[in-house]
Amino acid sequence: MQQPEPDRRHVLKLATASAAGLWLPRSAWSQTRWASNPFALGVASGSPTPDSVVLWTRLVQTGLTGQPMLGQQDVAVRWEMADDEQFRQPLRAGETLAVAELGHAVHVEVSGLAPDRWVFYRFIAGDAVSPVGRTRTFPAPDAAASRLRLAYASCQRWEHGHFSAWRHMRDENLDAVLFLGDYIYEYPGASDAVRVPPGGWVLTLDDYRNRYALYRGDADLQAMHAACPWLVTWDDHEVQNDYAGLKEGNGGPPVADFAARRAAAYQAYYEHMPLRAEVLTRKLAGLTRGAEMRIYGQVPFGRLASICLLDDRQYRDPQVCNKDGRTGSSMVDPAKCADWGDPRRSLLGAAQEQWLDAQFARARGGATWNVLGQQTLFGRRDFRQGPGATLWNDGWDGYEAARGRLTASLQRHAVPNPVLLGGDVHESWVGHVKADYLKPESAALGVEFCGTSITSRAAPGDRVAEQLAENPHFVFADNQRKGYGVAEFTPRRLTTTLRVVDDVRQPVTRIETLARFEVQAGRAVIERT
Repeated sequence: MQQPEPDRRHVLKLATASAAGLWLPRSAWSQTRWASNPFALGVASGSPTPDSVVLWTRLVQTGLTGQPMLGQQDVAVRWEMADDEQFRQPLRAGETLAVAELGHAVHVEVSGLAPDRWVFYRFIAGDAVSPVGRTRTFPAPDAAASRLRLAYASCQRWEHGHFSAWRHMRDENLDAVLFLGDYIYEYPGASDAVRVPPGGWVLTLDDYRNRYALYRGDADLQAMHAACPWLVTWDDHEVQNDYAGLKEGNGGPPVADFAARRAAAYQAYYEHMPLRAEVLTRKLAGLTRGAEMRIYGQVPFGRLASICLLDDRQYRDPQVCNKDGRTGSSMVDPAKCADWGDPRRSLLGAAQEQWLDAQFARARGGATWNVLGQQTLFGRRDFRQGPGATLWNDGWDGYEAARGRLTASLQRHAVPNPVLLGGDVHESWVGHVKADYLKPESAALGVEFCGTSITSRAAPGDRVAEQLAENPHFVFADNQRKGYGVAEFTPRRLTTTLRVVDDVRQPVTRIETLARFEVQAGRAVIERT
Protein backbone atom coordinates (compact mmCIF):
# COMPACT_ATOMS: atom_id res chain seq x y z
CA MET A 1 0.00 0.00 0.00
CA GLN A 2 1.16 3.55 -0.67
CA GLN A 3 2.73 5.42 2.22
CA PRO A 4 1.05 8.59 3.57
CA GLU A 5 2.53 11.82 2.25
CA PRO A 6 4.56 13.57 4.99
CA ASP A 7 5.57 17.22 4.98
CA ARG A 8 8.31 16.82 2.39
CA ARG A 9 9.95 20.18 3.05
CA HIS A 10 10.24 19.15 6.68
CA VAL A 11 11.75 15.81 5.66
CA LEU A 12 14.36 17.39 3.39
CA LYS A 13 15.27 19.95 6.05
CA LEU A 14 15.83 17.19 8.56
CA ALA A 15 17.68 15.03 6.01
CA THR A 16 19.98 17.94 5.22
CA ALA A 17 20.53 18.58 8.91
CA SER A 18 21.29 14.90 9.39
CA ALA A 19 23.76 15.01 6.54
CA ALA A 20 25.60 18.07 7.80
CA GLY A 21 25.36 17.36 11.52
CA LEU A 22 23.63 19.71 13.99
CA TRP A 23 23.96 20.68 17.63
CA LEU A 24 21.53 19.21 20.14
CA PRO A 25 21.59 19.46 23.93
CA ARG A 26 23.39 16.51 25.45
CA SER A 27 20.19 15.33 27.09
CA ALA A 28 18.59 14.95 23.65
CA TRP A 29 20.88 12.12 22.64
CA SER A 30 21.85 10.69 26.01
CA GLN A 31 18.54 10.10 27.76
CA THR A 32 17.08 7.21 25.73
CA ARG A 33 17.17 3.73 27.26
CA TRP A 34 16.81 1.02 24.66
CA ALA A 35 15.02 -2.30 25.00
CA SER A 36 17.28 -3.81 22.33
CA ASN A 37 20.30 -2.77 20.28
CA PRO A 38 19.26 0.14 18.01
CA PHE A 39 22.41 -0.36 15.90
CA ALA A 40 21.54 -3.90 14.83
CA LEU A 41 22.04 -2.92 11.16
CA GLY A 42 25.60 -1.79 11.82
CA VAL A 43 27.43 1.19 10.39
CA ALA A 44 28.82 2.12 7.00
CA SER A 45 30.64 4.88 5.15
CA GLY A 46 30.86 5.89 1.55
CA SER A 47 30.86 8.59 -1.14
CA PRO A 48 34.49 9.45 -0.25
CA THR A 49 36.21 12.52 -1.67
CA PRO A 50 39.62 14.02 -0.87
CA ASP A 51 38.14 16.05 2.02
CA SER A 52 34.89 14.38 3.07
CA VAL A 53 33.01 11.14 3.61
CA VAL A 54 29.46 10.07 4.46
CA LEU A 55 28.83 8.14 7.68
CA TRP A 56 25.71 5.96 7.84
CA THR A 57 23.59 4.01 10.25
CA ARG A 58 19.90 3.26 10.68
CA LEU A 59 18.20 2.81 14.02
CA VAL A 60 15.89 -0.15 14.57
CA GLN A 61 14.23 -1.38 17.71
CA THR A 62 11.63 -4.12 17.36
CA GLY A 63 13.78 -6.52 15.39
CA LEU A 64 15.37 -6.32 11.97
CA THR A 65 12.08 -6.63 10.12
CA GLY A 66 9.51 -5.86 12.80
CA GLN A 67 6.86 -3.15 12.47
CA PRO A 68 6.78 -0.48 13.59
CA MET A 69 10.47 0.28 13.92
CA LEU A 70 10.60 3.36 16.14
CA GLY A 71 7.23 4.96 15.53
CA GLN A 72 7.04 8.49 14.14
CA GLN A 73 9.43 10.16 16.55
CA ASP A 74 12.77 11.53 15.34
CA VAL A 75 15.68 10.28 17.44
CA ALA A 76 18.76 12.26 18.44
CA VAL A 77 22.08 10.60 17.61
CA ARG A 78 25.67 11.61 18.35
CA TRP A 79 28.50 10.75 15.97
CA GLU A 80 32.20 10.70 16.73
CA MET A 81 35.33 10.43 14.59
CA ALA A 82 38.82 9.67 15.87
CA ASP A 83 42.32 8.80 14.72
CA ASP A 84 42.34 5.61 16.78
CA GLU A 85 39.90 2.75 17.30
CA GLN A 86 39.67 3.39 21.06
CA PHE A 87 38.71 7.07 20.47
CA ARG A 88 41.49 8.36 22.69
CA GLN A 89 42.48 10.79 19.91
CA PRO A 90 39.16 12.45 18.98
CA LEU A 91 39.01 14.22 15.66
CA ARG A 92 35.42 15.39 15.04
CA ALA A 93 32.02 14.98 16.70
CA GLY A 94 28.49 16.23 16.32
CA GLU A 95 24.81 15.56 16.84
CA THR A 96 22.16 14.77 14.29
CA LEU A 97 18.68 13.27 13.94
CA ALA A 98 17.54 9.84 12.82
CA VAL A 99 14.48 11.05 10.92
CA ALA A 100 11.29 8.99 11.16
CA GLU A 101 10.18 9.84 7.61
CA LEU A 102 13.49 8.41 6.36
CA GLY A 103 13.14 5.18 8.31
CA HIS A 104 15.38 6.54 11.10
CA ALA A 105 18.36 6.46 8.77
CA VAL A 106 21.35 8.69 9.53
CA HIS A 107 23.57 10.26 6.87
CA VAL A 108 26.34 12.47 8.25
CA GLU A 109 28.44 14.29 5.64
CA VAL A 110 31.73 15.04 7.40
CA SER A 111 33.70 17.65 5.47
CA GLY A 112 36.93 19.56 5.97
CA LEU A 113 38.98 16.40 6.49
CA ALA A 114 42.60 15.96 5.45
CA PRO A 115 43.09 14.04 2.19
CA ASP A 116 44.38 10.47 2.03
CA ARG A 117 43.60 9.73 5.67
CA TRP A 118 42.17 6.73 7.52
CA VAL A 119 39.89 7.45 10.50
CA PHE A 120 37.50 5.61 12.83
CA TYR A 121 33.88 6.52 13.62
CA ARG A 122 30.92 5.46 15.74
CA PHE A 123 27.42 6.55 16.75
CA ILE A 124 25.82 6.97 20.18
CA ALA A 125 22.08 7.03 20.89
CA GLY A 126 21.04 7.10 24.53
CA ASP A 127 22.73 4.25 26.34
CA ALA A 128 23.69 2.44 23.11
CA VAL A 129 27.00 2.67 21.26
CA SER A 130 27.36 1.42 17.70
CA PRO A 131 30.10 -0.83 16.34
CA VAL A 132 33.22 1.07 15.29
CA GLY A 133 33.71 1.68 11.59
CA ARG A 134 36.88 2.50 9.66
CA THR A 135 36.88 4.82 6.68
CA ARG A 136 39.12 7.09 4.66
CA THR A 137 39.36 10.13 2.44
CA PHE A 138 40.86 9.84 -1.03
CA PRO A 139 44.10 11.58 -2.09
CA ALA A 140 43.89 15.12 -3.45
CA PRO A 141 43.34 15.31 -7.23
CA ASP A 142 46.93 16.49 -7.84
CA ALA A 143 48.55 13.97 -5.47
CA ALA A 144 50.86 11.29 -6.84
CA ALA A 145 49.06 8.32 -5.28
CA SER A 146 51.07 5.11 -5.51
CA ARG A 147 48.32 2.51 -5.15
CA LEU A 148 44.55 2.01 -5.20
CA ARG A 149 43.24 -1.36 -4.11
CA LEU A 150 39.57 -1.65 -5.03
CA ALA A 151 37.17 -4.60 -4.74
CA TYR A 152 34.21 -4.82 -7.13
CA ALA A 153 31.15 -6.95 -6.40
CA SER A 154 27.46 -7.34 -7.25
CA CYS A 155 24.37 -9.53 -7.07
CA GLN A 156 23.78 -10.97 -3.61
CA ARG A 157 20.55 -12.95 -3.62
CA TRP A 158 19.59 -14.11 -0.14
CA GLU A 159 17.89 -17.29 -1.31
CA HIS A 160 20.89 -18.49 -3.34
CA GLY A 161 23.46 -18.65 -0.60
CA HIS A 162 25.37 -17.20 2.31
CA PHE A 163 27.35 -13.97 2.14
CA SER A 164 30.65 -15.46 3.30
CA ALA A 165 32.51 -13.81 0.40
CA TRP A 166 32.29 -10.57 2.38
CA ARG A 167 34.09 -12.21 5.31
CA HIS A 168 37.03 -13.07 3.08
CA MET A 169 37.01 -9.64 1.45
CA ARG A 170 37.87 -8.10 4.83
CA ASP A 171 41.34 -9.65 4.53
CA GLU A 172 42.07 -7.98 1.17
CA ASN A 173 43.48 -4.71 2.60
CA LEU A 174 41.19 -2.54 0.47
CA ASP A 175 40.92 1.20 0.00
CA ALA A 176 37.28 0.96 -1.06
CA VAL A 177 34.51 -1.33 -2.29
CA LEU A 178 32.74 -0.68 -5.59
CA PHE A 179 29.26 -2.26 -5.47
CA LEU A 180 27.71 -2.52 -8.92
CA GLY A 181 24.09 -3.40 -8.30
CA ASP A 182 21.50 -5.90 -7.09
CA TYR A 183 22.16 -5.25 -3.41
CA ILE A 184 18.76 -6.78 -2.62
CA TYR A 185 16.33 -8.96 -4.58
CA GLU A 186 12.60 -8.36 -4.59
CA TYR A 187 11.54 -12.02 -4.89
CA PRO A 188 9.66 -13.97 -2.18
CA GLY A 189 11.91 -17.02 -2.55
CA ALA A 190 13.50 -19.39 -5.06
CA SER A 191 13.52 -23.01 -6.06
CA ASP A 192 16.04 -25.04 -4.10
CA ALA A 193 16.52 -22.07 -1.77
CA VAL A 194 19.38 -22.08 0.73
CA ARG A 195 17.45 -19.65 2.94
CA VAL A 196 14.13 -17.89 2.41
CA PRO A 197 13.51 -14.19 3.07
CA PRO A 198 10.37 -13.35 5.04
CA GLY A 199 7.66 -11.09 3.73
CA GLY A 200 6.76 -12.27 0.23
CA TRP A 201 7.10 -10.00 -2.80
CA VAL A 202 8.71 -6.60 -2.17
CA LEU A 203 6.29 -3.90 -3.38
CA THR A 204 5.89 -1.08 -0.83
CA LEU A 205 8.21 1.21 1.09
CA ASP A 206 7.83 -0.94 4.19
CA ASP A 207 8.61 -4.04 2.11
CA TYR A 208 11.79 -2.51 0.72
CA ARG A 209 12.89 -1.28 4.14
CA ASN A 210 12.39 -4.71 5.63
CA ARG A 211 14.31 -6.45 2.83
CA TYR A 212 17.26 -4.07 3.22
CA ALA A 213 17.15 -4.60 6.97
CA LEU A 214 17.29 -8.35 6.44
CA TYR A 215 20.37 -8.08 4.24
CA ARG A 216 22.00 -5.44 6.44
CA GLY A 217 21.60 -7.75 9.41
CA ASP A 218 23.99 -10.28 7.85
CA ALA A 219 27.13 -10.25 9.99
CA ASP A 220 29.62 -10.71 7.13
CA LEU A 221 28.09 -7.97 4.96
CA GLN A 222 27.82 -5.68 7.97
CA ALA A 223 31.47 -6.17 8.88
CA MET A 224 32.62 -5.38 5.34
CA HIS A 225 30.62 -2.16 5.36
CA ALA A 226 32.44 -1.17 8.54
CA ALA A 227 35.88 -1.97 7.11
CA CYS A 228 36.24 0.74 4.43
CA PRO A 229 34.21 3.22 2.37
CA TRP A 230 31.88 2.05 -0.39
CA LEU A 231 30.99 3.53 -3.76
CA VAL A 232 27.59 2.23 -4.85
CA THR A 233 25.26 2.06 -7.80
CA TRP A 234 22.13 0.01 -8.42
CA ASP A 235 20.81 -2.35 -11.09
CA ASP A 236 17.27 -3.68 -11.52
CA HIS A 237 16.47 -5.83 -8.48
CA GLU A 238 16.63 -2.87 -6.13
CA VAL A 239 13.26 -2.14 -7.78
CA GLN A 240 12.04 -4.96 -10.06
CA ASN A 241 13.63 -7.44 -12.44
CA ASP A 242 14.45 -5.88 -15.83
CA TYR A 243 12.62 -2.60 -15.27
CA ALA A 244 13.59 0.22 -17.64
CA GLY A 245 13.24 3.83 -16.51
CA LEU A 246 9.59 4.30 -15.60
CA LYS A 247 8.48 1.12 -17.38
CA GLU A 248 7.92 -1.91 -15.19
CA GLY A 249 9.85 -5.10 -15.69
CA ASN A 250 8.54 -8.59 -14.97
CA GLY A 251 7.89 -10.80 -12.00
CA GLY A 252 5.48 -10.55 -9.12
CA PRO A 253 1.93 -9.28 -8.77
CA PRO A 254 1.03 -6.25 -10.90
CA VAL A 255 0.94 -2.85 -9.23
CA ALA A 256 -1.44 -0.05 -10.12
CA ASP A 257 1.29 2.61 -10.12
CA PHE A 258 4.80 1.48 -11.04
CA ALA A 259 6.16 5.02 -10.61
CA ALA A 260 5.06 4.93 -6.96
CA ARG A 261 6.72 1.55 -6.49
CA ARG A 262 9.95 2.85 -8.02
CA ALA A 263 9.81 5.94 -5.80
CA ALA A 264 9.45 3.74 -2.71
CA ALA A 265 12.36 1.58 -3.84
CA TYR A 266 14.57 4.60 -4.52
CA GLN A 267 13.76 6.10 -1.13
CA ALA A 268 14.62 2.82 0.62
CA TYR A 269 17.88 2.66 -1.33
CA TYR A 270 18.82 6.14 -0.14
CA GLU A 271 17.88 5.23 3.42
CA HIS A 272 20.25 2.26 3.43
CA MET A 273 23.26 3.52 1.47
CA PRO A 274 26.00 6.02 2.46
CA LEU A 275 24.87 8.58 -0.11
CA ARG A 276 24.84 12.36 0.02
CA ALA A 277 21.55 14.24 0.41
CA GLU A 278 22.15 15.95 -2.94
CA VAL A 279 21.23 12.72 -4.78
CA LEU A 280 17.60 13.61 -3.96
CA THR A 281 17.57 16.23 -6.70
CA ARG A 282 13.94 17.23 -6.20
CA LYS A 283 13.46 16.09 -2.63
CA LEU A 284 11.48 13.00 -1.72
CA ALA A 285 8.31 14.35 -3.30
CA GLY A 286 10.08 14.46 -6.64
CA LEU A 287 10.60 10.70 -6.58
CA THR A 288 6.84 10.12 -6.62
CA ARG A 289 6.60 12.29 -9.74
CA GLY A 290 9.35 10.38 -11.54
CA ALA A 291 12.15 12.84 -10.80
CA GLU A 292 15.68 11.50 -10.92
CA MET A 293 17.67 10.31 -7.95
CA ARG A 294 21.11 11.13 -9.27
CA ILE A 295 23.60 8.50 -8.16
CA TYR A 296 26.04 8.70 -11.06
CA GLY A 297 29.17 10.77 -10.57
CA GLN A 298 32.95 10.96 -10.61
CA VAL A 299 35.56 10.87 -7.86
CA PRO A 300 39.34 11.22 -8.27
CA PHE A 301 41.94 9.11 -6.50
CA GLY A 302 44.89 11.47 -6.86
CA ARG A 303 46.56 11.44 -10.26
CA LEU A 304 46.39 7.66 -10.21
CA ALA A 305 42.73 7.02 -11.05
CA SER A 306 39.47 8.68 -11.95
CA ILE A 307 36.39 6.64 -11.03
CA CYS A 308 33.12 7.27 -12.87
CA LEU A 309 30.11 5.45 -11.44
CA LEU A 310 27.24 5.06 -13.91
CA ASP A 311 23.48 4.38 -13.72
CA ASP A 312 22.10 2.30 -16.59
CA ARG A 313 18.59 1.69 -15.15
CA GLN A 314 16.95 4.98 -14.29
CA TYR A 315 17.25 6.70 -17.67
CA ARG A 316 17.24 3.84 -20.18
CA ASP A 317 14.82 3.34 -23.03
CA PRO A 318 12.75 0.14 -22.79
CA GLN A 319 14.11 -3.08 -24.23
CA VAL A 320 12.96 -3.83 -27.80
CA CYS A 321 11.71 -6.91 -29.64
CA ASN A 322 10.76 -8.94 -26.58
CA LYS A 323 9.00 -12.19 -27.32
CA ASP A 324 5.21 -11.84 -27.36
CA GLY A 325 5.54 -8.12 -26.51
CA ARG A 326 6.15 -8.83 -22.85
CA THR A 327 8.02 -6.48 -20.53
CA GLY A 328 11.52 -7.22 -19.33
CA SER A 329 14.25 -8.91 -21.36
CA SER A 330 14.64 -11.49 -24.12
CA MET A 331 17.16 -13.16 -26.36
CA VAL A 332 16.84 -11.45 -29.75
CA ASP A 333 18.05 -11.93 -33.30
CA PRO A 334 19.06 -8.35 -34.15
CA ALA A 335 18.59 -9.01 -37.88
CA LYS A 336 14.87 -9.50 -37.18
CA CYS A 337 14.47 -6.46 -34.93
CA ALA A 338 13.78 -3.21 -36.78
CA ASP A 339 14.41 -1.05 -33.71
CA TRP A 340 17.70 -2.66 -32.74
CA GLY A 341 19.99 -0.06 -34.24
CA ASP A 342 17.80 2.98 -33.59
CA PRO A 343 20.34 5.75 -32.78
CA ARG A 344 17.83 7.51 -30.52
CA ARG A 345 17.81 4.68 -27.99
CA SER A 346 19.98 5.09 -24.92
CA LEU A 347 21.02 2.98 -21.95
CA LEU A 348 22.33 5.92 -19.91
CA GLY A 349 20.01 8.68 -21.09
CA ALA A 350 21.07 11.77 -23.01
CA ALA A 351 22.09 13.85 -19.98
CA GLN A 352 24.29 11.12 -18.49
CA GLU A 353 25.86 10.42 -21.90
CA GLN A 354 26.74 14.09 -22.26
CA TRP A 355 28.12 14.20 -18.73
CA LEU A 356 30.29 11.14 -19.41
CA ASP A 357 31.57 12.61 -22.67
CA ALA A 358 32.57 15.73 -20.72
CA GLN A 359 34.42 13.57 -18.18
CA PHE A 360 36.27 11.86 -21.04
CA ALA A 361 37.14 15.25 -22.54
CA ARG A 362 38.92 16.16 -19.30
CA ALA A 363 40.64 12.79 -18.95
CA ARG A 364 43.56 13.33 -21.29
CA GLY A 365 46.51 14.56 -19.31
CA GLY A 366 44.74 13.68 -16.07
CA ALA A 367 44.63 10.39 -14.16
CA THR A 368 46.66 7.39 -15.31
CA TRP A 369 43.65 5.05 -15.12
CA ASN A 370 40.07 5.91 -16.05
CA VAL A 371 37.70 3.49 -14.32
CA LEU A 372 34.03 3.07 -15.23
CA GLY A 373 31.95 1.27 -12.63
CA GLN A 374 28.73 0.22 -14.35
CA GLN A 375 26.15 -2.48 -13.95
CA THR A 376 26.68 -5.10 -16.61
CA LEU A 377 28.77 -6.74 -19.34
CA PHE A 378 29.96 -4.19 -21.87
CA GLY A 379 31.43 -6.32 -24.66
CA ARG A 380 29.29 -7.99 -27.31
CA ARG A 381 28.32 -11.55 -26.38
CA ASP A 382 26.83 -13.58 -29.20
CA PHE A 383 25.13 -16.75 -27.94
CA ARG A 384 24.76 -18.26 -31.42
CA GLN A 385 27.55 -20.26 -33.01
CA GLY A 386 28.30 -19.56 -36.64
CA PRO A 387 26.53 -17.04 -38.90
CA GLY A 388 23.99 -14.65 -37.49
CA ALA A 389 23.67 -13.62 -33.86
CA THR A 390 21.54 -14.09 -30.78
CA LEU A 391 21.97 -11.27 -28.25
CA TRP A 392 20.47 -10.41 -24.88
CA ASN A 393 18.54 -7.15 -25.11
CA ASP A 394 18.79 -6.02 -21.47
CA GLY A 395 22.51 -5.15 -21.42
CA TRP A 396 24.77 -3.12 -23.70
CA ASP A 397 24.12 -5.58 -26.54
CA GLY A 398 20.53 -4.35 -26.64
CA TYR A 399 21.69 -0.74 -26.99
CA GLU A 400 24.37 -1.01 -29.67
CA ALA A 401 24.08 2.62 -30.82
CA ALA A 402 24.59 3.81 -27.24
CA ARG A 403 27.60 1.53 -26.82
CA GLY A 404 28.99 2.88 -30.09
CA ARG A 405 28.66 6.44 -28.80
CA LEU A 406 30.60 5.53 -25.66
CA THR A 407 33.44 3.84 -27.55
CA ALA A 408 33.52 6.73 -30.04
CA SER A 409 33.86 9.14 -27.12
CA LEU A 410 36.76 7.10 -25.74
CA GLN A 411 38.48 7.35 -29.11
CA ARG A 412 37.67 11.01 -29.77
CA HIS A 413 39.13 12.13 -26.47
CA ALA A 414 42.02 9.60 -26.44
CA VAL A 415 41.08 8.57 -22.91
CA PRO A 416 44.09 7.01 -21.18
CA ASN A 417 43.79 3.44 -19.92
CA PRO A 418 40.02 2.87 -19.73
CA VAL A 419 39.00 0.07 -17.35
CA LEU A 420 35.35 -1.05 -17.30
CA LEU A 421 34.12 -2.94 -14.24
CA GLY A 422 30.70 -4.63 -14.35
CA GLY A 423 28.37 -7.20 -12.81
CA ASP A 424 24.77 -8.34 -13.40
CA VAL A 425 25.39 -11.54 -15.40
CA HIS A 426 26.45 -13.70 -12.40
CA GLU A 427 29.50 -14.86 -14.36
CA SER A 428 33.12 -13.75 -14.70
CA TRP A 429 34.09 -12.23 -18.06
CA VAL A 430 37.45 -10.67 -18.92
CA GLY A 431 38.08 -8.99 -22.25
CA HIS A 432 39.17 -6.10 -24.41
CA VAL A 433 36.97 -3.07 -25.11
CA LYS A 434 36.87 -2.88 -28.92
CA ALA A 435 36.33 0.07 -31.23
CA ASP A 436 34.03 -2.19 -33.29
CA TYR A 437 32.95 -5.54 -31.91
CA LEU A 438 31.93 -6.74 -35.36
CA LYS A 439 35.52 -6.33 -36.56
CA PRO A 440 37.93 -8.44 -34.50
CA GLU A 441 40.87 -6.56 -36.01
CA SER A 442 39.62 -3.17 -34.72
CA ALA A 443 41.58 -1.36 -32.03
CA ALA A 444 41.41 -2.32 -28.38
CA LEU A 445 40.47 0.87 -26.52
CA GLY A 446 40.60 -0.49 -23.01
CA VAL A 447 39.91 -3.54 -20.87
CA GLU A 448 36.88 -5.00 -19.15
CA PHE A 449 36.44 -7.09 -16.00
CA CYS A 450 32.84 -8.16 -15.43
CA GLY A 451 32.51 -9.82 -12.05
CA THR A 452 30.61 -12.85 -10.89
CA SER A 453 28.01 -12.59 -8.14
CA ILE A 454 28.29 -12.79 -4.38
CA THR A 455 25.66 -15.57 -4.42
CA SER A 456 23.24 -15.20 -7.34
CA ARG A 457 23.08 -18.20 -9.67
CA ALA A 458 24.00 -18.09 -13.33
CA ALA A 459 21.84 -19.57 -16.08
CA PRO A 460 21.98 -23.39 -16.15
CA GLY A 461 24.45 -25.12 -18.42
CA ASP A 462 28.07 -24.44 -19.25
CA ARG A 463 28.73 -23.10 -22.74
CA VAL A 464 31.62 -20.85 -21.80
CA ALA A 465 34.11 -22.46 -24.20
CA GLU A 466 31.70 -22.06 -27.13
CA GLN A 467 30.96 -18.45 -26.23
CA LEU A 468 34.65 -17.58 -25.91
CA ALA A 469 35.27 -19.02 -29.37
CA GLU A 470 32.38 -16.99 -30.80
CA ASN A 471 33.44 -13.77 -29.05
CA PRO A 472 37.24 -13.55 -29.33
CA HIS A 473 37.50 -10.13 -27.69
CA PHE A 474 37.01 -12.00 -24.41
CA VAL A 475 40.03 -13.85 -23.05
CA PHE A 476 38.49 -15.57 -20.01
CA ALA A 477 35.10 -16.57 -18.65
CA ASP A 478 33.65 -18.70 -15.86
CA ASN A 479 29.99 -19.30 -15.00
CA GLN A 480 30.35 -21.56 -11.97
CA ARG A 481 32.19 -19.81 -9.16
CA LYS A 482 30.95 -17.01 -6.89
CA GLY A 483 32.88 -14.23 -5.20
CA TYR A 484 34.35 -10.86 -6.14
CA GLY A 485 37.24 -9.18 -7.93
CA VAL A 486 40.13 -7.12 -6.59
CA ALA A 487 41.65 -4.50 -8.88
CA GLU A 488 44.97 -3.00 -7.77
CA PHE A 489 46.10 0.10 -9.65
CA THR A 490 49.64 1.49 -9.63
CA PRO A 491 51.20 4.06 -11.97
CA ARG A 492 52.66 1.23 -14.05
CA ARG A 493 50.09 -1.55 -14.05
CA LEU A 494 46.66 -2.88 -13.14
CA THR A 495 46.49 -6.29 -11.49
CA THR A 496 43.05 -7.86 -11.29
CA THR A 497 42.45 -10.97 -9.18
CA LEU A 498 39.26 -13.03 -9.36
CA ARG A 499 38.55 -14.39 -5.87
CA VAL A 500 35.97 -17.17 -5.42
CA VAL A 501 34.51 -19.19 -2.53
CA ASP A 502 34.11 -22.95 -2.67
CA ASP A 503 30.37 -23.24 -1.94
CA VAL A 504 27.90 -20.42 -1.24
CA ARG A 505 25.41 -22.95 0.09
CA GLN A 506 27.58 -23.32 3.18
CA PRO A 507 27.86 -20.57 5.81
CA VAL A 508 31.59 -21.22 6.23
CA THR A 509 33.70 -21.34 3.07
CA ARG A 510 37.24 -21.25 1.80
CA ILE A 511 38.50 -18.63 -0.63
CA GLU A 512 40.86 -19.10 -3.57
CA THR A 513 42.13 -17.28 -6.63
CA LEU A 514 40.36 -18.31 -9.81
CA ALA A 515 42.56 -16.24 -12.14
CA ARG A 516 44.84 -13.21 -12.15
CA PHE A 517 45.51 -10.71 -14.94
CA GLU A 518 47.83 -7.77 -15.57
CA VAL A 519 47.48 -4.73 -17.81
CA GLN A 520 50.43 -2.44 -18.35
CA ALA A 521 49.69 1.29 -18.37
CA GLY A 522 49.62 2.54 -21.94
CA ARG A 523 48.81 -0.88 -23.43
CA ALA A 524 45.25 -2.18 -23.69
CA VAL A 525 46.45 -5.78 -23.55
CA ILE A 526 45.36 -8.31 -20.92
CA GLU A 527 47.99 -10.81 -19.80
CA ARG A 528 47.15 -13.75 -17.56
CA THR A 529 49.69 -14.24 -14.80
